[in-house]
Amino acid sequence: MLTPERQQLILKTVKNDHTSKIKRLVEVTGASESTIRRDLDQMEEQGLLRRVHGGASLRSSASEEPTMGEKVTKFHSEKQAIAQFAASLVQEGDCIFIDAGSTTYEMIPFLKEKNIIVVTNGLSHLDALNTHQIKTYVLGGLVKHQTGAVVGAGAIQNLQQYRFDQCFMGANGVTLKDGYTTPDPEEAAIKQMTLHLSKNRYVLADHSKFEKVAFMKFSDLSEAEIITDYNGASIEEYRKKTNIKVVTT
Repeated sequence: MLTPERQQLILKTVKNDHTSKIKRLVEVTGASESTIRRDLDQMEEQGLLRRVHGGASLRSSASEEPTMGEKVTKFHSEKQAIAQFAASLVQEGDCIFIDAGSTTYEMIPFLKEKNIIVVTNGLSHLDALNTHQIKTYVLGGLVKHQTGAVVGAGAIQNLQQYRFDQCFMGANGVTLKDGYTTPDPEEAAIKQMTLHLSKNRYVLADHSKFEKVAFMKFSDLSEAEIITDYNGASIEEYRKKTNIKVVTT
């Protein structure tokens, strides 16, 4: 196989997998590990992908943010498994915050039998919360059309009156160096304030969020526990920085 053909196959595989390990690329192309590593180095220099530990992932802008509709369709079964475990942590009588993420949205059906209070900044969450007759308060403020999240000074002021037993947050990026990141500074401010107001703090992140960095850091890894399906090569390094629950589908 010629180099351009092999690199096109590598790029196609990484796009399909979102993050591909070198072993996987060796299997797909039939090339040696050293050849794949050389290809990945060249392709990163060309801006086609990003090298991560043991493989490669798609290259994206740190400020780029998919819509809620795009988010909910990706890795749906993984998100459901993460959400179900997260919901199992909620106790009768808890006051919890659920932020405007696609994985946190999947928690809602698993909360329907519990006598709890939910505060959220996710407008897309409201119908599901109401359908399951869960007592809900929604923050007031500026509505982001891209994600349906309520943000801004009004939302921060509104948020400050609450105190939470637990909070459940989404993240666009999770790395050992940069912690938890999100594309929007205003959403980051909501997340930071919520973490400060919560006794128990969880970030729900499927495997595609690992080794990615978005524009705005909202927390160090140690400030929240992680619930995820990620079980990659760096998992033990993450465990040194915070508690992680790995769920399987």
